[in-house]
Amino acid sequence: MIRVLLVDDQELMRVGFRMVLGAQDDMEIVGEAGNGAEAVELAEEHRPDVVLMDVRMPVLDGVEATKLITGRGLAKVLVMTTFDLDEYALSALRNGASGFLLKDTPSVQLVAALRSVASGDAVVSPSVTRRLLDRFLGATGGELRDASMLDVLTEREREVLLLMAQGLSNTEIARKLFLSEATVKTHVGRVLSKLDLRDRVQAVVLAYETGLVRPGEA
Repeated sequence: MIRVLLVDDQELMRVGFRMVLGAQDDMEIVGEAGNGAEAVELAEEHRPDVVLMDVRMPVLDGVEATKLITGRGLAKVLVMTTFDLDEYALSALRNGASGFLLKDTPSVQLVAALRSVASGDAVVSPSVTRRLLDRFLGATGGELRDASMLDVLTEREREVLLLMAQGLSNTEIARKLFLSEATVKTHVGRVLSKLDLRDRVQAVVLAYETGLVRPGEA
């Protein structure tokens, strides 16, 4: 069973999510919270597999709650947002979320996304994240992080990270570099491990933040 914690300050939203997810044979709702502080407490208590997290809430917003929950290793977090370009969504990705969805996402996609996150995957494709970063960082001129952290990567691993940031899948990277898909998967795993990243989403964010890819490129 995939144990899910619902977090949204709107009760009607939680009711809707509960109806959809509660109807799934492989999902169980272990708790509900109306703000980020409650979410952290309930995550500590129940240790869910995935937290379905709203971002704009009273007391403690979803970004800070995500940071605390993922930082303590309590659960994976899937962020729900109202707008496709939202600084809160970007901040949540930077602080450990495994991806984000719009609140009007069809129920079938929501269920699939939760299953993906529970299995360890990120649910936001690199290309979608790239568009978000293009628009947000391009508009704000976001400060870059020290690119020397990428020095731990081999030349090939750095090349793979660049292609990941450009939105290519493992299959596409394999074709471009004339490698097997299994080899690319190994390289991706090493990139994530060496840079202490949870998933591809965070790898794409880091590629932008270090200037490996610039907004508008790729």
